[in-house]
Amino acid sequence: MSKAQFEQLVGEKGFSLSPQQLEQFRLYFQLLVEWNEKMNLTAITDEDGVYLKHFYDSVSACFFYDFSTIKNLIDVGAGAGFPSIPIKILFPELQVNIVDSLNKRIGFLQHLADTLGLKGVAFYHDRAETFGQKKEHRQQYDLVIARAVARMSVLSELCLPLVKVGGTFVAMKGAGAKEELADAKHALQVLGAQVEDVHAFQLPIEESERHILIMKKEKGTPKKYPRKPGTPNKQPL
Repeated sequence: MSKAQFEQLVGEKGFSLSPQQLEQFRLYFQLLVEWNEKMNLTAITDEDGVYLKHFYDSVSACFFYDFSTIKNLIDVGAGAGFPSIPIKILFPELQVNIVDSLNKRIGFLQHLADTLGLKGVAFYHDRAETFGQKKEHRQQYDLVIARAVARMSVLSELCLPLVKVGGTFVAMKGAGAKEELADAKHALQVLGAQVEDVHAFQLPIEESERHILIMKKEKGTPKKYPRKPGTPNKQPL
């Protein structure tokens, strides 16, 4: 996907990108490639691939959920900033928070935010299991989002403790999402959430399968969740 195609296709979804936003995406790509030479951020480094599989894929969440209706979100395991930094570029007023377990990635994200001139961003170096038990973060966020971090039965335990009651959990998935969701039915119930919507679409050009899963937090998550680091993955709910 060329930069021009990216601008056109995002525009067709109702997001007219300003020259400043286009420049932010250009700088994002440049920094991603530069930093990737000294640390592992992504296997995708060609411009067309980054614009399609990282930038467009990330902002696709905005086609199915209105981010202008919330004040803050947290991205769990964002890696090089996907999907929350591209979403932040589209919604500059949104308070975006990222928690990631690798401090070197946090260093990249801080440099990225400074270079792009992003205001209202915060980065936390922590494991999601530990972070979700901290009272200043537990059940404090309007929306929690994650892209390709873990299977839904595991991901739900990492994310839902951070969502405030009445808030939303958005999981971005590829093929097999519906099976994952079926496997996670018990976990969602235990953690206090219910599926609100499932959107399926194809990524342009390569036509790979994508799903946006939207869950509503209906009641508080029991205090014992998330369990200690490593447990959700070894013993999914």
